[in-house]
Amino acid sequence: MIEGSIVAIVTPMHPDGEIDYPAFDRLIEWHIANGTDAVVVVGTTGESPTLSEEEHCALIRHCVEKVAGRIPVIAGTGSNSTREAIFFTRAALKYGADACLLVAPYYNKPSQEGLFQHFKMIAEQVDIPQILYNVPSRTGCDLQPETVSRLADLKNIIGIKEASGDLDRCQELLDTCADRIAIYSGDDATALELMLAGGKGNISVTANLVPAQMHEMCRLALQGDAVGAAAINAPLAALHDKLFVEGNPVPVKWAMAQLGLIDSGLRLPLVELNPAFRVPLGEAMRAAGLNIK
Repeated sequence: MIEGSIVAIVTPMHPDGEIDYPAFDRLIEWHIANGTDAVVVVGTTGESPTLSEEEHCALIRHCVEKVAGRIPVIAGTGSNSTREAIFFTRAALKYGADACLLVAPYYNKPSQEGLFQHFKMIAEQVDIPQILYNVPSRTGCDLQPETVSRLADLKNIIGIKEASGDLDRCQELLDTCADRIAIYSGDDATALELMLAGGKGNISVTANLVPAQMHEMCRLALQGDAVGAAAINAPLAALHDKLFVEGNPVPVKWAMAQLGLIDSGLRLPLVELNPAFRVPLGEAMRAAGLNIK
């Protein structure tokens, strides 16, 4: 089972929006050196909506090759088109990803039965471990616990990333599904509480900035050390919050550029962080022990 601090890694880009593979490689090495337990490539934080099919598949292949088995690679392969999700999931299997992350279909607002049939078809057609991903604030679609429980019985479905931030929802998933699939946090602000309650890890935006701290916090939380984990998490609390002052990954990419980790490139319709949010995000970074330019 994949556990711990799982970074939802950004896709570094040059100012013209082209992918910066050397910077991506440096990030991979930095994460492995700092204890990151697994990496999600071409997820939401990786700007998957604006990548071409060729770029999407190339990044999965490149990430798998660069990681070279040192930590698990989870490929973002979800789509609001079931056929496209199957295509990307097959590509992830072909290129050697350890698992896939499949976001609930966005924009077209399927029913719960439609969601069940969507994920069921992918699970049946591609023999690779699959993690469901519920983020209703972005998709306009809420994968309900009852549907997750039905899906948990299917071969290849091994977990869910629950990013609603609703701890009651998370507890319901733990109560009904944790004996069959892993429950992961997709919300840095509530990840500690979920792991102490029985979750298996955190698919994290914050880990893009403080991988060592997030790894240690997750390690302690998974061991049941609430006091130790909380002591590490407390200085990061403002960062968890301020990384979402605008749509992800705009704030985290700005923050990483301030640290010299990546260039500031984004793809339209995303643009650089509003100047009004830079001071509070900078203050949160300093509170987390980061020295910004």
